[in-house]
Order: sequence, then structure tokens, then C-alpha cells
Amino acid sequence: MTDTSATTQVAQRSTTQNAELAQSRTRSASETQISLRDEMNVQILEASAAVSLKTGEQSQALLFRSAIDRINEYLAPTLGTDAIQGKMSEDNSAEATAARIVSLSTAFYDSYAAQHPGDDPEQLATNFVNLIRGGFEKGFNEAKDILQGLQVFSGDIESGIMRTFDLVNQGYDDFLASKLGTASETTKTA
Repeated sequence: MTDTSATTQVAQRSTTQNAELAQSRTRSASETQISLRDEMNVQILEASAAVSLKTGEQSQALLFRSAIDRINEYLAPTLGTDAIQGKMSEDNSAEATAARIVSLSTAFYDSYAAQHPGDDPEQLATNFVNLIRGGFEKGFNEAKDILQGLQVFSGDIESGIMRTFDLVNQGYDDFLASKLGTASETTKTA
């Protein structure tokens, strides 16, 4: 019986040692993850500091990229991913940025219309503009939040971004008016 008791004690000690080793490994893995996370947080803060210095100069580019990304997201179900392949231009004025956003997003109207044959032309145009406007507004708000988070959304940057917002919405309104005018003329001649 002594041999059984000794064997049991050895087995218990071995199990206890294995459990302690497993806990040690778990702590070590957790500490490694925490260390990696801390390093990544430092890198993010350093990158954010660098971005905040440059963002003041590139606020229109940020707005353009964010708006185009969201419009692409909204158009993806009907026109596929990356429907709009925006290119950053040297001219990042409010007028140029708004013109690029409007022209790139409205250029997909014919493709959108082809996927909705038989729809009322006025409703089709309204739905399309609502779709791309929703994508633009989501992208605009994301860009604005980023700029506010970097504490650079003020003065000329804020006025430029808000001017772009107004110009894009005016562009969408003008596009819709032109389509509604065309739709009314088509209905009259038919």
C-alpha cells in the first residue's frame, strides 16, 4: 500500500507542477500580448502625431478619400466593389474636391439605371442621388470626426471642409434636377 500512496503523491505533485507550468505559460503569453499591445499603442500615437501635423495640409484629400470610400461601399451591392477609383489630385481646393466627388459618383448613374429597368425615371434618379448622397455624408462625417480628433478642424480647414460639403450637396441637387427635367421631358414626349 505504501507504493500506491507514494505513486499517488508523485502523480499529484506532477499534476500540480504541470498546472503551475501551464499557468506560467499563460501569464507569459498574456504579458507578451500586453507588451505587444503597448508597443502598438505607442506606434499609433506616434503615427497620429505625425498625421496631425500633415492633416492640416491634406484635409481636403482626407475628405475626398473618405467620401469616395463610403460612396463605393454604398454602390457595391449594385455596381460591385470599388466602383469609383478616385485619384488624388494636386488641386485639393473645396471646389476641385467637390467637383471630383460629384463627377465620380454621378458617373455611375447609367450603370445604376441599367440595373433597375422599368423603374419610374424620377424615382430612379431620386433613389440614386439618395444612395450616393448617403455614402458621401457618411464619408464626410468620418473625415470630420478624424479631423476633430486630431484637433485640426477649425479655421480655414473647417471652412474649406464645410464649403466642400455644401458644394457636393449642390452638385447632387443639380444632377437630380437635370435628371428630373430629362425624365419629365421623356414622359411628355411618350
